[in-house]
Amino acid sequence: MKLITSTAMAAALILALPACEGQAAAGGNDAAATEAAGDLSVLNGTWKTDIATLKFEQKPDEFLLQDGTYKCNSCTPPYSTAADGQFHAVADRPYWDSMSVKAVDDKTVEIHRKKGDAEVASVTMTVSDDGNTLTTKFHDATTPNNPIDGTGTSKRVGPAPAGAHAVSGQWQPDQIPEYSESALSNTYTIDGNKVTSTLNGQTYTAEIGGPEVAVGNDTAKTMVKVTREGANGLRETFSRDGKVVFEGVTVPSSDGQSVTFTGTDPRDGSKITYTANKTS
Repeated sequence: MKLITSTAMAAALILALPACEGQAAAGGNDAAATEAAGDLSVLNGTWKTDIATLKFEQKPDEFLLQDGTYKCNSCTPPYSTAADGQFHAVADRPYWDSMSVKAVDDKTVEIHRKKGDAEVASVTMTVSDDGNTLTTKFHDATTPNNPIDGTGTSKRVGPAPAGAHAVSGQWQPDQIPEYSESALSNTYTIDGNKVTSTLNGQTYTAEIGGPEVAVGNDTAKTMVKVTREGANGLRETFSRDGKVVFEGVTVPSSDGQSVTFTGTDPRDGSKITYTANKTS
């Protein structure tokens, strides 16, 4: 599931959640929201993602574990590595550079990832007895001192090839029933034409319509550019090495008590949407 394996920015809510945090603010009634039309300060405040509203639109995740080799054919870019429980280098990964894969039994696979000598993520994938549900438990420590733990489920939409491990085949992300509470709340602080945003240890301050800036405490050296979206929405465009890797659009509701977030990855057309509710 890309949400939990691709990036430490929960703009990637990985998770693909928007990278944002700041101070409480503006009013919670229709009059206040109308007054704020065209004023991005309506986004000021702390917002907590309602994970029950998460919706995924993407091609299925596709794995193959067979003959001692593990492949992620749906990853960006795809990769393969030996599945012998030892760490092996994997190229073109922004948040890690080596991994180990081990089949614990005929339904369970354990994966560990490192950046240099430090382990930064672990994943346990378990297939249900009927072979149709994949449960993924993950620990993501790619943002220093701000680990994320959670569980995701996927439904089988493509069979495992004959002789392959049960995790093989195509899987459609379904739900994320568990996710670290600290990584679900984010806040915007908007001061004039500047947006300061922090989520789970990552932060940036950018000028709306201005040049891209670095996301602080992001080990992949991600950059972000911020622009307006409609009357009082915000678009965050994340890039690495000059290539856009994620775009997030946050739009407040008419009463200013919730926001709708839509995130897209232009590299593969995947999309995530959810609602976040104002908590302060």
